[in-house]
Amino acid sequence: MIGSLVATAFWAMLPAYVPNNFAVLAGGGRPIDGGRKWNGSRVLGDGKTWRGTAVGTAAGLAIALGLNALNEPISGALGVELPAFELHAALALAFGAMLGDIGASFVKRRSGRERGAAFPGLDQLDFVVGALLSAFIVAPGWALGVFTLPVLAVILVMTPVLHVTTNVVAYKLGLKNEPW
Repeated sequence: MIGSLVATAFWAMLPAYVPNNFAVLAGGGRPIDGGRKWNGSRVLGDGKTWRGTAVGTAAGLAIALGLNALNEPISGALGVELPAFELHAALALAFGAMLGDIGASFVKRRSGRERGAAFPGLDQLDFVVGALLSAFIVAPGWALGVFTLPVLAVILVMTPVLHVTTNVVAYKLGLKNEPW
């Protein structure tokens, strides 16, 4: 039972887990806030770009389409019925993850934190909140069927662990300037 919950949670969130990583790899480009300031500090900062948002969203969507193609053999091998992604649900998860991260950047700037400064809790779950909210708004039937309370509980425990681990690896590989 726990194994199937973890498999379902991980599978369902993969289109939301990957966008920010691809946005970092795409790097650079025109900042979304265009350099604007609000109360003396940047609205978002140079780390939130149109290119990163587009590439991250496209990567999340591509992951969902790839998972759909692999769904039957992997579900059979695991003995778990993994969810298939409706196109609008996949897009909502990927773009919602980006929106969650952008929203966190806005909160960080308002709290006086500079780009790259740690904000425990927010750093680990911002994209999850954005992805889930977007999925429930855009594809409510699909989201209610996939994100049951036990699956949501697994996501809330699993995500911070995965987030910290992948960020440390990216930092050690020189892909990130800070390990959070």
